[in-house]
Amino acid sequence: MSIEQRKLDHVRYALELPITGSTGFSDLSFVHRALPESDLADISLATSIGGLDLSSPILLNAMTGGAGPTEAINGKLAELAKRTGIAMAVGSQRAALKDPALVSTYRIVRDVNPDGVIIGNLGAGATVEDAKRAVEMIGADLLHLHLNAAQELTMPEGDRSFSGLVDKIRQVVEGVSVPVIVKEVGNGMSLETFRLLAEIGVQAVDVAGRGGTNFVAIENQRRSGLQFQHLESWGQTTAVSLLEAQEFVHRFDLIGSGGVLSAHDAAKCLALGAKAVGLAGAVLRPLMEQGVEQAVELVEHLHSELRAIVTLQGCKSVLELAERPLIVRGETAEWCRLRGVALEPLARRGL
Repeated sequence: MSIEQRKLDHVRYALELPITGSTGFSDLSFVHRALPESDLADISLATSIGGLDLSSPILLNAMTGGAGPTEAINGKLAELAKRTGIAMAVGSQRAALKDPALVSTYRIVRDVNPDGVIIGNLGAGATVEDAKRAVEMIGADLLHLHLNAAQELTMPEGDRSFSGLVDKIRQVVEGVSVPVIVKEVGNGMSLETFRLLAEIGVQAVDVAGRGGTNFVAIENQRRSGLQFQHLESWGQTTAVSLLEAQEFVHRFDLIGSGGVLSAHDAAKCLALGAKAVGLAGAVLRPLMEQGVEQAVELVEHLHSELRAIVTLQGCKSVLELAERPLIVRGETAEWCRLRGVALEPLARRGL
């Protein structure tokens, strides 16, 4: 099967398959401040990733590109990003590196949004030369290197070898001119992974936890015969992944993604030290079903509700949420207990 058909299958099943499974966000709670001593008008949503200033912590995570019809989708996503002032990532650019005729399906994001923050995207096994070409292709400000071992192993035509990736990532980090974001695609990350990424100087990490778009489930739909159904629940939730990253919040910039459906979810990611929050399926569905205007309204509502939550926490900036107490309970707390992640310091912040 061609790469183009696979790209179209990914979009199709991402829209058709229901979102199932827990993100862990329901195990997290803010402590209400009845006297917040803050004003909604003063709230700043500004943040930064890899030293690059962003006007909002919300970003459109990698979705598509690499097949003719995906050019129109990326054009709509770029229009949404332009009108709301948020950053956006394209899907994996490997297809265009192999077939220059597909470059326009990615390049359109820069054409539509010439002054926006655009994130390029390749697999973690990419060479430095390919990474440079991907950045140049769309004038990328940052570059995703995605980790998707579970997806590849489920994909009928996927990769089966993952040795040497750490060194390949290090070479790209050292060899490209833009900050590198290493991201999962829906199975989350762990302390062990964060430690390796910190050692090679990665500037930013997107945990992309379990609970959002499920690429293993998507690849199972593309398989003939028996499926890898048990792998559909593989990995760590977004909440667990961010909690496992706590000792690294000052080593690289964290991005929380994977099942983020609301401003409340986004705020919890920010309270766990994330500098930005990625959305994909939550935006793609209304964009495709109802159009750009509805998607713009959704993002603007997210911004409004996020400002309200920041105000309720007595903060003036979304980044100050990381200084407020957060209570962790349920399965997420049990995971942390077994893994040695200290939760009382989070619950007592600011006391």
